Amino acid sequence: MRIIRTHCRYKDRIIDYGPSTIVNRILLITSNYPWPIIFSLWPIPYLHGKSTSMLKIGILGGGQLGRMLLQAAANYPVETDLMENDNECPAAHLCHHFTKGDIKNFDDVYKFGKGLDAITIEIESVNEDALEKLENEGVKIYPKPSALRIIKNKISQKEFYKRSDIPTPSFVITENLADLKTKDHFLPAVHKIGMGGYDGRGVQVIKTKADLDKGFDAPAVLEKMVEIHKEIAQIVVINDKGEAGLFPPVDMVFDPDLNLLDYQISPAELPESVLWKIEAISLKVARDLKSPGIFAIELFVDKQSEVYVNETAPRVHNSGHHTIEANYSSQFDMLWRIMLGYPLGNTDPILPAAIVNLIGAEGHTGEAKYEGLNEVLQMDNVFVHIYGKKQTKPGRKMGHSTILSKEKADLVHKAHRIKHTFKVISS
Repeated sequence: MRIIRTHCRYKDRIIDYGPSTIVNRILLITSNYPWPIIFSLWPIPYLHGKSTSMLKIGILGGGQLGRMLLQAAANYPVETDLMENDNECPAAHLCHHFTKGDIKNFDDVYKFGKGLDAITIEIESVNEDALEKLENEGVKIYPKPSALRIIKNKISQKEFYKRSDIPTPSFVITENLADLKTKDHFLPAVHKIGMGGYDGRGVQVIKTKADLDKGFDAPAVLEKMVEIHKEIAQIVVINDKGEAGLFPPVDMVFDPDLNLLDYQISPAELPESVLWKIEAISLKVARDLKSPGIFAIELFVDKQSEVYVNETAPRVHNSGHHTIEANYSSQFDMLWRIMLGYPLGNTDPILPAAIVNLIGAEGHTGEAKYEGLNEVLQMDNVFVHIYGKKQTKPGRKMGHSTILSKEKADLVHKAHRIKHTFKVISS
């Protein structure tokens, strides 16, 4: 094999053309066949001018987000590590190295991160103290622990918005249930527990005094209820150079009972003036967090076309799953580009898309069985993602379907059809 203009590992031997990180591509010409074959590859990153081997990047959490992130990693020269406390989690079999451990435990996270070049997360409930120590020792963390500290607690997150002059619904802090009962003048409102809320858990609507006992007996945010016209998700990406990109915003429709995303349409239909507000506000949120990475900002648009930030996730997000098929660069691909030091990808849509979440059916707990899968797979331009969770229970996220179509009516029709056809029951 003759190697031309390269920066790669070949048969355990590093071939390095020099310290420059700016190359066009790698050309590999082999003469193992009767005719020459040319392979065009992208180079392995040259991290801080210190090494030309594949980067080792770890993921904390092994659920469906880690699974889809690792599926995208297969396209890049990267060695992947993953830590989760369940060695049969959805992402466990897709990484190069699996570590069984507690992502909330300082020692487990610190030991996992030693020797890695970078770490990212698929859920906020990780030990940020360990990540901060690793960051101080040279491991790159996406997002930075400082940003994670702000976001993982709803109280500090809301105070960050207020401090940064980011529009967000009015709020007060409640220390416990007794304190909440003194704030009845603030109703109707939404009570959000400070720590631990996720996927609709830790959120309680409190419309009248009679609802106050439904609140949380722990530090929480009491947020004034907004008359919502639309709920929008805007994904922002920022690399280490400070370069930013925005995916088209999505219109989210929530299940009113589970408070989980029911289906979504992308791109969202918005007046240009509202779109500009959403983009400007979301960019400010991401930039003021002062961290590279990927950020999903959820926003409310009221009937007066005012825009308010609801909350932010500093990671890949359910509202961006459609980007796997619907956009030139997916949210998962984009995060790898950021962590590996490659140029940001193209966020433009290939076609409009819809997502339908596949969740465990009511009354079914046990080994998962997928009812209606054959019918859904017969639909044109529908892509099914099953997360590999062996056990189902009511409300559990088990997969999603992405629909592509030029026509919004077709997207909505198929979304409703899938919702009523495709179910997860127990066998």
